[in-house]
Amino acid sequence: MTEPFITDDERAPNERPVAVVASRHLSVATQAGSGTVPVFSNGDWLAPTREVQRAVILIHGRLRNGDTYFELAQRSCALADGSAANTLLIVPQFLATADVDSHDLPPSTLHWDWTSWMGGENAEGPAPISSFDVLDAILHALASREQFASLAEVVIAGHSGGAQVVQRYAVLARDEAPLAARGIALRYVVANPSSYVYFDTMRPVASAVSGEFAAFDRTQCPSFNRWKYGLEDLPAYAGDAASAAALEARYAQRDVTVLLGGADCDPQHPALDRSCAALTQGEHRLGRGLAYARYMALRHPEGLAKHRTFVIEGVGHDAKGIFGSAQGLAALFGTGL
Repeated sequence: MTEPFITDDERAPNERPVAVVASRHLSVATQAGSGTVPVFSNGDWLAPTREVQRAVILIHGRLRNGDTYFELAQRSCALADGSAANTLLIVPQFLATADVDSHDLPPSTLHWDWTSWMGGENAEGPAPISSFDVLDAILHALASREQFASLAEVVIAGHSGGAQVVQRYAVLARDEAPLAARGIALRYVVANPSSYVYFDTMRPVASAVSGEFAAFDRTQCPSFNRWKYGLEDLPAYAGDAASAAALEARYAQRDVTVLLGGADCDPQHPALDRSCAALTQGEHRLGRGLAYARYMALRHPEGLAKHRTFVIEGVGHDAKGIFGSAQGLAALFGTGL
């Protein structure tokens, strides 16, 4: 049975202060400056521990309700028979400026506009730090052999707006090397996002019955290939990014699981991105996800060994339904993979 604590929440307005802010904070420093991000976690994850074998980083949706997603992470971990002793759960909270003002938070607290963090854009203050820099900082902390001597796997997952963060980060992420040097696996789990990053100007043909793609007519939507829908006008985080071909090749080698609700097919869903750029990818989330899987498969006929897409029948735009399913638990906690 689907509970409304996620589904109803997804339909609520996001442009209002959050109810709860995490009490723990992560310090993030780049050449551009420094700041802190609230983080929900099961224990003091910055203290040394030899027990943790897996870390799951779950990204909240557009409502920035990290407390709800932390509760979801705990429930899913219990369903997967995960132990709090060996499974670290981390939910960073990407706050809006209104959240900082409403909760009278320290001036060091990083804050974005309502949704810019979804695409890796820079914070509005106190320093121009990307939401992707925050994920880099978490990965860097997890790579510490002194703190996490037994860590074997890290999972970055998100639903809806959080899934947009994960899919874009999987394209641009640049701080995987410390984990790889220790042999720690890194997996990305993308659940029900409104859109994806395309690597060229091809888009699904709406009238096609067999999944064809064609070069999109830019005059119909000038922004269709700009970041976060394509690779034009990349965010500052990308710096002197590699070519589109190199970014795609790197993305194709990463371990990416896409989870789609079989009933997430409402073209008028209140939280669905209906910008012209998003609509070039399909009418609804299910269609867009299936089209993107076909797109990647066509571009990589040699196969994408580490990419997989699952449709979870009977589940709509529901984080609990997705991550409580057999496919969702497998993606988050490795059961059955």
